[in-house]
Amino acid sequence: MANTPSAKKRVRQLERRTEINKARRSRIRTYLRKVEEAIAGGDQAAAKTALQDAQPEIMRGVTKGVIHKNTASRKVSRLSSRVKAMA
Repeated sequence: MANTPSAKKRVRQLERRTEINKARRSRIRTYLRKVEEAIAGGDQAAAKTALQDAQPEIMRGVTKGVIHKNTASRKVSRLSSRVKAMA
């Protein structure tokens, strides 16, 4: 348990950041799910549009420190190859 004032403050800050990061991660997952659904539906135009919407959101997660750069690149790469394979 935090005893010093600085440790108590860090706990408060951590709780706030955790909430923000949860929201960001959830938002990224939502965009990924939209791409997955478009791919499953077989609509290449919708999948391409969904991927273009998801890509900046995924990279924003990298700049905010929610996900690692390589993880984001891997996700974008695999999704784009799947969208391209629909043709």
